[in-house]
Parts: sequence; C-alpha cells; structure tokens
Amino acid sequence: MGVRYRVAADIGGTFTDIVRQDSVTGECSAFKVLSTPENPALAVLEGIGAAIPDDSEIDLFVHGTTVGLNALLTRQGAKVALLTTRNFRDVYTIQGNDRGEIFSIRWNKPAPLVSLEHTYTARERIAATGEVVEPLRVSDLDCLIDKARENRYEAIAIAFLFSFRNPEHERKAARYISGRLPGVAVAMSHRVSPEWREFDRMSTTVMDSYLAPVVRGYLATLVSKLEHRLPAGRSLYVMESNGGVMTAGTASESPLQTLLSGPVGGAIGGQALSAATGRDNLICIDMGGTSFDASLIIDGQPSRSNETRLEGLPVQMSVVDIHVIGAGGGSIAWQEAGAVRVGPGSAGADPGPACYGLGGIEATVSDANLVLGRLDDANFSAGKMKLDREASVAALERLGAGFGLSAEAMAEGVVDIINAKMADAIRTITVQRGIDPRDFSLVAYGGAGPAQAAALADELGIGEVIIPLHPGAFSAWGMLQTDVRHDFKETLYGFWDQTGRETLEQAYGALEEKGRSFLEKEGIGDDDIFFERGIDFRYFGQEYVLTIPVPGGFIDMNAVRRSFDVAYERQYGHSSPENRVEMANIRVAALGRLPRPSSAPPAPTKARRPGKRDVRFQGKVQTTGILDRNSLGSGKVVQGPAIIEEDTATTLVPPDWQVTVIAGGHLSLRRMGDPE
Repeated sequence: MGVRYRVAADIGGTFTDIVRQDSVTGECSAFKVLSTPENPALAVLEGIGAAIPDDSEIDLFVHGTTVGLNALLTRQGAKVALLTTRNFRDVYTIQGNDRGEIFSIRWNKPAPLVSLEHTYTARERIAATGEVVEPLRVSDLDCLIDKARENRYEAIAIAFLFSFRNPEHERKAARYISGRLPGVAVAMSHRVSPEWREFDRMSTTVMDSYLAPVVRGYLATLVSKLEHRLPAGRSLYVMESNGGVMTAGTASESPLQTLLSGPVGGAIGGQALSAATGRDNLICIDMGGTSFDASLIIDGQPSRSNETRLEGLPVQMSVVDIHVIGAGGGSIAWQEAGAVRVGPGSAGADPGPACYGLGGIEATVSDANLVLGRLDDANFSAGKMKLDREASVAALERLGAGFGLSAEAMAEGVVDIINAKMADAIRTITVQRGIDPRDFSLVAYGGAGPAQAAALADELGIGEVIIPLHPGAFSAWGMLQTDVRHDFKETLYGFWDQTGRETLEQAYGALEEKGRSFLEKEGIGDDDIFFERGIDFRYFGQEYVLTIPVPGGFIDMNAVRRSFDVAYERQYGHSSPENRVEMANIRVAALGRLPRPSSAPPAPTKARRPGKRDVRFQGKVQTTGILDRNSLGSGKVVQGPAIIEEDTATTLVPPDWQVTVIAGGHLSLRRMGDPE
C-alpha cells in the first residue's frame, strides 16, 4: 500500500478543488478540475482520480457540497406538502412581520417553498406549557395521504404548534404517514429545530424537506462511487454550515445542515490561518469563478449566528456567517441603461469565459485580466489550460464599442466595477455592523481572489493582504482543519434572576448526553468528545437575542450575566446592567476531535525561470516580473509590480506594493513604506 492521504473536495460553480494531505508528514497538494453541473459527483471523482494514486489509501474524505444550496437558489428542490395545526394553515404563507427592507418600495415578500394549496391541517393542540389540549386525530391525515399520492409529493414537513415543548403529536403523525407513504421523506419540526417562533421553525422544517431528496440522492451516488476507494470503517464526511463535519449518513438525515458547506470551509481555514500567523482579526474573501464569499475571523474565531435567511426565508440553525454575492472570474460584463454591469450572471464552467475557447463569447472578469496581461495565456491552471487572448480581446471590443473604449480600457473598467462590488460586500459585514475593516488583515483565496486582493485592500484602507498556501483550493484545505460537530438547543424561557442553577445544569446535561450519543455513533472516542455551551439573552422587553458562551462545569450566574452586558456593549455601543435579563434558548455544541497532522509547507520543487511581460496598471503599461511561487523561500521580499504564479491561482502585486514570504510559506502583501 502506498501513501495514506486525507482528502477534501470543494465543488464550485466553475472549478472543483481537491486537496490531499499526507497523513504522516502533513504536506499538502492541490488540484483543480472543471465542475460538471449536470452531475457534480463526476468532477469529484475525476479530481480524486488525478490526485490520489491507485496504490494509495484514503484515511479521511471531507466533502463540501453546494447541491442543496443550488437546488434552493434555482427552485429545483423536492415537491413538498406542509402539515400543521388546524386554524394555523396560513402561518407559513403570511410569513412574519419583518419586512426585511422597511423603507424599500421595491421589496417583495419572499416566495414560499410550499403554497397554500399544498398546506394541510390536522385537529390537535399542544399548549405553550407542553400539555395536550386536544389529542391528534389521525383520521384527519387521510386527506393528506390521498393528496400525496395524487400530487406525487416527495417530502412532507410536519410543524405543529409548540411541538418543541411536546413532540408527541408530530411523532404520531409521522409514524402514521410513513406507514402509508413509503419512500416519502417526512421531517418533524421538533427534530429539525426544537426552538420557539412558529413561522421560523415552520420555514426551517419546510426547507429541510425541500432539500432532503436532492441531497440524499446525491450523497448516495457519491458514497457508492467512492466505496472502492474508502477502506473498511472509513466514513465520507460532509462539511456542515456550522463549521464542523458529519458523516454522509448523518448528512442524509439532516440535509439542511449542508446548505453552506462549501463556502464555510474557507472560514474554518481562516481560523487555522489566524492561529498559525498570530493575526487575530481577518476578513476572509473567496473569489472563485462564479461567486464571492466574505466572512470574518474575530479574536481568532469565525463569526457565527444561530439563524440566517436564504432566499429571504428564515432558517433556524447554527451557521458560520458568510456573505455571498455573484462576483467571480466568470462574472459576465454587460450593458444596461447606458452603463456597464458585471455579474451576477456567470459563464460558469460551460461554456466558460471567452478565453476558455469552449464556445463562450461574452466578456468576463477573467477575460479582462487576460487582456490586461495579469494572466498567462500559456500557463493557466498549471499549464493544463491554454487561454485564447484573441477571443478575450474580441469580447471586450464588442462591449467597449458602445462606450468608445478599446479592449484594454474596457478591461480596466470591468475590473474596477467588480472590485467596487466586492468592496461593498465587505462593507456589509464590517462597516454596517460597526466594524472598521482597517483593523483587519485581508485573506484572499479562490482561483481569482489573489489577483484582485491588493485593489480591494486599497479600496477599504486595509494595510495587509495574506495569500495562503494553495489559495485556489483554500476552502478545501480548510475542510481538513475541522472536527465533527453537532448543535443542540432547547427553548428555556424565563427571567435570569428567577432561574435556578440546578435547572440549567440539568438542561445542559441532557443536551450534552444527546450530543455524546450522536458522536459515539459516528465513531468518536470518549477522550475526543468535548462540549461548548451557550445561552440566548435579551433585556426585558426586547425582541432579539445575543448568544453568550457559558463556561463548562459550575455555572457562575453573576459572571454569565456580566458577560452579556459586556457583549451587548461591544455589539451596540451601550448596555443596561440595571435592567432585567430574559433567557430564551440554551445551546450545546457537541464536538469530536479528528486526528490530523500539522500542516507542512510544500516540499521544494523545480520552479520555472523568472520572466517578464507588459501589464497594464491604471492606464499605464509597465514591464512586470513574473515569478513562480515555488521559487520564493521563507523571508523572501519581492517589490511590485510583480505577478506570482502557481498551480491554483495568480497573485498580482501592484506598483508601490511588496510581498514577503512569512512563516508557513504564506505571502504577506503590504504597501511600500507602511509600518508592519
């Protein structure tokens, strides 16, 4: 048997990235293959075939998938029916009272995933205390069962009132339906999201049902195809939206948790990079071929939330905060109302940008960078692809003709527009939240990110840009830096000063026992299991909550209360220590450590000889040095203008910038003369 590898795969809209790590030495290598939108598993299998020799063994396989997210964005999920309590049929259709953009005259209510026509009710009632007010009449379910056969529902979501207090009726209804509709996925709200707020819990359950058949079918296909490569007893892990991983079997039972599994890998990679470089605060940006993802590392930890909105619909689940816009190397430039727009439409992998020579004719960001001299037409993707510069020039000339601009001038305009869009996306997660981006380093990755990073830093006043190892596959690398994670929660409402410590200890203990059971089923040993506690607080009379960490062991009630006041002050600029505090939910993250070696810098390889070519910067052509990243040893300093090429990305160092190779082999870009 050959070398043993840990492997991660990240599917993007244009490329699928594969990272392999030697299980002993920790050395990593990255590979890219074009994505296969018609069947994403094909690109994963092709990438593994290219990355892992036949005589090698896979120790661990982690997969980040956008299958569920794409099904939601394109509205190509399962056909779903919703079952709820009689007289509450309209809750999901009416939605909440949050208008989203309160002053916008163009705001439209998000389209629900299930229409009123496919919403059914049953006579039953659980009180807010959990007591049964009216028993469930299972005979009411026969109408739904008949309609399910007639309409060929693929999934059914059950969301009864206050089922998070008492799930008896949901379980009874699920048993009755499953016994009569074999093969139809049934989701229960008390299992998907045992938390208060009826519409939000209902929306979360419907979304889980909407994605279940799609995600399960995809994972079943991938597992069967990889079976011969995974040794007996080894599991295929799937990245979760919360930043942890779970087995493919668990992912099939909780498909909702896979929604953001692709982009989250980059944030977890940012967390590992923060620890390795000593930079506590990072803005992580992932610019691929189709999208631009931005996230924050604050005090060494990724920014997380306990709820999010997707397609305008609320989802109650723990997520790493990721802000996504349609901006990538494949983003199409187009004309509208006498102005140039870039994105959100993308050329994708097929036909791709005009320069790919696969039939695309529209100008994209990649075409603009090629025309400006920032990409090498003969050495793209480690020389595996030859780019057609003439096709790029023709595409940009057609676009520029309407504005009296040459292909080169139009290319600069396209790049400036996409940079402005990405800078605005970063301001959304920083300035709009009271965070100064100048207090952060910018970590740029993805196939297109390092080429735009310095311009983004200039736009935002950021002093340092870090380009990590294997930037084009950094999200896949991040997936190898995480652990198994499952989140559990319980609504425990009341005034903090009236809550007994024993009540809290008992409630946390029950959630931790449930988490331990989950982790043991996934093969995690007792010594590798640990927990993180949290609690949702708000001042009396408020609507929204902040989640506060609660140290394990003995609960110091006064210290927990003070930590809420401190967090509130940090978030909103003021606090009210004299006010009463309400708790809403308690939370437990059950974590299982996965063994992993320390990441090692890549082994020295033969580098290409340095070269030069003309590159256009702000309307001026300058002779620019072309360097192979493999030729840059630790401590090496390179002054701009320069272009640093590697297998997965191209880093642009503009004039007046310089790059230093720091510990771990990462690149640090700063303006010349700026203090470190």
